[in-house]
Amino acid sequence: KMQDDARYLKRKVTVDRLDVHPTEKALVIHYEVEASILGEGGGHMLGDRKEGQKIVRLKSLSPSTDVGALAKKVVDECKLISPSHLPQVEQLLYYLQNRKSFPGEGKVKPRELTPFEGMELNEEASITRVDEYVELLYEDIPEKIRGSALILQLARNPDNLEELLNNEAALGALARVLREDWKQSVELATIIIYIFFCFSSFSQFHGVVSHYKIGALCMSVVEHELKKHDIWLEDLHKKSKSAPENGSLRKDQGKALRKYQGLLAKQEQLLRVSLYLLLNLAEDTRTELKMRNKNIVTLLVKVLERDDEELLVLVVSFLKKLSIFLENKNDMAEMDTVERLARLVPCDHEDLLNLTLRLLLNLSFDSGLRAKMVEVGLLPKLSALLGDENNRQVAMRILYHISIDDRYKGMFVYTDCIPQLMQMVFENGEEEIEPELISICINLAANIRNAQLMCEGNGLKMLMKRALKMKDCLLMKMIRNISQHDGLTKPLFIDYVGDLAAEIRADEEEEWVLECLGTLANLTLPDLDWELVLREYNLVPYLKDRLKPGSAEDDLILEVVIMIGTVSIDDACAAMLAKSGIIPALIELLNEAPAYLIDLMHDKNAEIKKVCDNTLDIIAEYDEEWGRKIQSEKFRFHNNQWLEMVESRQADDAEVYFYDNDRTDLFYSTGTHKNLEKLTCITDEHILFLTDLFCRDSNDFFDQTSSSPGRPATAYGFRPDEQPFYQYS
Repeated sequence: KMQDDARYLKRKVTVDRLDVHPTEKALVIHYEVEASILGEGGGHMLGDRKEGQKIVRLKSLSPSTDVGALAKKVVDECKLISPSHLPQVEQLLYYLQNRKSFPGEGKVKPRELTPFEGMELNEEASITRVDEYVELLYEDIPEKIRGSALILQLARNPDNLEELLNNEAALGALARVLREDWKQSVELATIIIYIFFCFSSFSQFHGVVSHYKIGALCMSVVEHELKKHDIWLEDLHKKSKSAPENGSLRKDQGKALRKYQGLLAKQEQLLRVSLYLLLNLAEDTRTELKMRNKNIVTLLVKVLERDDEELLVLVVSFLKKLSIFLENKNDMAEMDTVERLARLVPCDHEDLLNLTLRLLLNLSFDSGLRAKMVEVGLLPKLSALLGDENNRQVAMRILYHISIDDRYKGMFVYTDCIPQLMQMVFENGEEEIEPELISICINLAANIRNAQLMCEGNGLKMLMKRALKMKDCLLMKMIRNISQHDGLTKPLFIDYVGDLAAEIRADEEEEWVLECLGTLANLTLPDLDWELVLREYNLVPYLKDRLKPGSAEDDLILEVVIMIGTVSIDDACAAMLAKSGIIPALIELLNEAPAYLIDLMHDKNAEIKKVCDNTLDIIAEYDEEWGRKIQSEKFRFHNNQWLEMVESRQADDAEVYFYDNDRTDLFYSTGTHKNLEKLTCITDEHILFLTDLFCRDSNDFFDQTSSSPGRPATAYGFRPDEQPFYQYS
């Protein structure tokens, strides 16, 4: 009845917004289509709305393009954009023209499928004939290839995806054919996976791909094809090894090689579309975890041995995404990923090089993998990339991570890294130096050979000139690191003692004074007249005031003490300081040291703990009162650990452990805390015994709690206290 009453269809298209494409030089038009069926009187009978988007690719856009003319052309040729949007289009084009793209940062577009051998399609697919194409999927392999290829033509148009989605018979038939026949035909498997890849390109269609378990099938396909490739290589190697210097057999060997290359091209096409589909599905971390459990990292790292650059771009993109999780990073370490990536640095493919560097950057947060990067010879390669504008930032960040380790600082001398870094520092003019640049310079300056290289020519002079002019604290920190080395560099600072001393004033920023004072304190030069320096710049009152409790931060007080020690090398200066009354202030500061050391006794840094323990043992040996305090503090710390462990087990494991009554009372009774608290009131002899007991056994005992459940560290649900999967030294 409604159809009889309907007179005509009204269709209205409204542009919602304009935007730029995230990875391509293109505009994205988001629009809404409103369709209404109107009755005889023009009244609304039935309506529906549908959102869509159109991509306008701008292949001609370049840095020299006339943006205004191009914007006018886009508006004239695209009917969806009204002339009133011209200013906005021009602004978006200007943004695209100047956007600093990070090659490969977005999704990697797969190469278009090439026609397969023995398959020639002369007809154009129609969405109304899908059922006919589905019937071909029930025939033999060539007909299945033809039917799926026609459906692929439709699937590559996003406007057809929703209609195909509603055709359960078509999708079910495609999934069935893929499950049953993928081993029989690489061409057929590639086409059908490509169809589902078209769906996977949109997050809202991931459900249908998961429903037909296409992701699991793709994992099986990739694993099978990699094993098949190993067999091909083995056969090829046998033929190559066994072929004598015989013309006919060498001809057969050449034929086998050509056959292998043909099979390889088809296989890599299948791998590319399968891995791309998996990459799309991995947007959901739960799906990504399933892939990890099926060894996706192992499969991807194995593909790094291939030479096809488009396939490598995809694989490195996938590994970069996976590498942000600890578990995947550990898997990559086990698979010698760094060694396989090293051959790609440098390479002619700009996107592949940039992605490889970004993956290496993610891996470089691991100290063991940084060591492997140095071992495989990446240090000079990365240094050479500092001259590449597109990859400089990423290369510099990796080099910064490597420079953290003292073992590798000296290796930078054998590259052209330091001269390039110095040039970049001087080229900044009066602009602020990039954090990555100055950070790596600070690290490298801590090595004596690097420091000497930095000071060559007018290096130190230019650094001092810039630092003093800009009052750059980080640059002065670099200079301070240079000044700590004995040998050729330290005497170069004599010319700048006055400049540095002039900066030590109460009205200067404390951070700036700290670096200047630290640099002066490093200048243990026997011929320097420190008495004259202190008098001329009136530094004694400043030093004395900073020794008062609470007058400054600990770091500054420490540098003041070091400075006093340095200038006291000069006998005349030492006598002057003694007369100034500075010695009582130093003694008072020394009296505070044991309490400060006690605070640091349980520091997370193992070296700090070691120094504090040794120093406190000496103090305890010479002072009985401090000895009792130190022993009491050690016991209190271990007592608190015990209480925290008990509380944790009560909260987390009360429902899990089933002990007998006596043991349950020991661990969980309400009187436990009271009994433990009584331990703090026992005699010194008991404290000595229990402290020794806890110090001796605490590591073994408390490590038992490291496997307690809870506190996930990643989206995969792993705990932060779980030990790494591998031990990499």
